Amino acid sequence: MKPMDIVTRSIIGTTRRACRQSARLMAWVALAIVAPGAAASDVTAITLVPQQVSAHGWFFQGEAGMASAQNKGFMSNAGFVVTSDGVVIYDALGTPALGEAMRTAIRKITAQPLRRIVVGHYHADHIYGLQALQAPGVPIFAHRKAEAYLQSGLSVERLAQRRAELFPWVDEKTRVVPPSAWLEGDTSFRLGGLTFRMIHAGSAHSPEDLMLFVEEDRLLFAGDLLFAGRVPFVGNADSSGWLRAMDAMIALDPKVVVPGHGPASRDVGRDLTLTRDYLLYLRKSMGQAVAELEPFDEAYARTDWSRFKDLPAFAQANRLNAWGTYLRMEQEALGVGKP
Repeated sequence: MKPMDIVTRSIIGTTRRACRQSARLMAWVALAIVAPGAAASDVTAITLVPQQVSAHGWFFQGEAGMASAQNKGFMSNAGFVVTSDGVVIYDALGTPALGEAMRTAIRKITAQPLRRIVVGHYHADHIYGLQALQAPGVPIFAHRKAEAYLQSGLSVERLAQRRAELFPWVDEKTRVVPPSAWLEGDTSFRLGGLTFRMIHAGSAHSPEDLMLFVEEDRLLFAGDLLFAGRVPFVGNADSSGWLRAMDAMIALDPKVVVPGHGPASRDVGRDLTLTRDYLLYLRKSMGQAVAELEPFDEAYARTDWSRFKDLPAFAQANRLNAWGTYLRMEQEALGVGKP
């Protein structure tokens, strides 16, 4: 490395650290102005109000768009089911404060104890609330395929990023809570007169996508396999597997579907249309570019995004989604990952 490169990298690194420190200082100053003398736990406290979607099921609906300090990281959904013998929670939202707010809100609905927690997938906006929800004797279920992510450096990098972006709601005390019960495939259990099916959707939005279906209520917690009213985050997801998972969702014939983002759906076929059509369009446009050996930047500029450009999260997610799909289509064209 040239001496000038070393100096430049040093300056950039120092500048980035200074910016992060400045952002944190400004956040604390703002909090002090809002609530002088208040403890951090008081200032970051959040109140959540769940929506009832079935006889036994409830969910918390996050705001549209991407996670930010403005929305306090509350941009995803989580839910819970109240039975005569305890509560089952699906997902945990994206900060410890949100997890604590979930616990408080559930206690206002029922005095039944928490029995199980099911994690749909280990993405940041669904898991950091676990540390506020975990309790002795309460298993946390997730699919075994999440283990690779947790053992990689990606989970550490993502947490560091969230600490910088969502401080003080995600800070140095925030940690990733791993599952205590790994699933290898589909399974079910009975609790308080209800039947719960934990269904692995295959490699789709993430390798470990896990749905929770409450048979008696015909209530499906679909996680990020369904985005309602916004552009989904695709990244490097297996979009072909995702499309297959949508067919599996429809086959369950649910009355209500709680998505990972957006309002609950009572018309699954209709509300799957946006996510399905977006994935198909990504695959078609980026697949054509790959087939014609067109560079990504040129393909992205050429593509007509007008149908989706006014949707929430388009500006933040669309280019990343297109790039991830471009790489995915290259892999498929080369037969990568096929037996």
